[in-house]
Amino acid sequence: MTYRVAIILFSVVLFLLLAGVLIFLEPEWVVAQLRKRSPSVLYAIDTHRSVVALTIDDGPDSVETPKILDILEEQNAHATFFLISSRIPGNEAIVQRMLDEGHEIANHMVYDRPSIRLATDEFERQFLEADRVLSEYGQPRWFRPGSGWYNDGMLEIVEQHGYQCALGSVYPFDPQIGLSWFIKKYVLWKVQPGAIIVLHDYGDRGERTAEALKTILPELRDHGYQVVTLSDLVDQKDGK
Repeated sequence: MTYRVAIILFSVVLFLLLAGVLIFLEPEWVVAQLRKRSPSVLYAIDTHRSVVALTIDDGPDSVETPKILDILEEQNAHATFFLISSRIPGNEAIVQRMLDEGHEIANHMVYDRPSIRLATDEFERQFLEADRVLSEYGQPRWFRPGSGWYNDGMLEIVEQHGYQCALGSVYPFDPQIGLSWFIKKYVLWKVQPGAIIVLHDYGDRGERTAEALKTILPELRDHGYQVVTLSDLVDQKDGK
């Protein structure tokens, strides 16, 4: 390898590392660009009130979801649960408990797979299949694609069926970084009024979320934050 080639490779690697650090440290910039590109997608709201939405993906889980619900009840906090519909059979009582305790359920498709990889027709079929299951408990209004990626065609289908796509502004990389202390630190570092926090349920992810919430929720309360569902957060938007 020549010196010139080595310098070029080093420069490329350094650029990628710097870009990654910037994205990691400054997600507000990333979120602002995404909000501008897709204004119909909810990432956060503009509000002067100390209120944030908690969203939890990938449940229900027969073991971990009840632990999460117990902590939410203890802390008088509420969440929007983006459910995988194929995981509901056998866990119907848990879903009903969510609603009975003032939480909200939302559409996270049938399987825990990247939604954007589906052909348009198959995406719509699975989206509606999940909607059919969730609609037995009421009419959900929020959708989150598997793995968080979407395209214009997906948004058109979602909106056509009366949903709005919602992602988030505080994402502690909990599926990738399996450390509850990191989740706690990151969420408390990045939270601000109007934020949407994204955490995960099911298996080890749910266990980490339950552990992290034991610290996150009291800290948010002590700092004057109210933790609410997505629908309640939208009602707190400035100008309403």
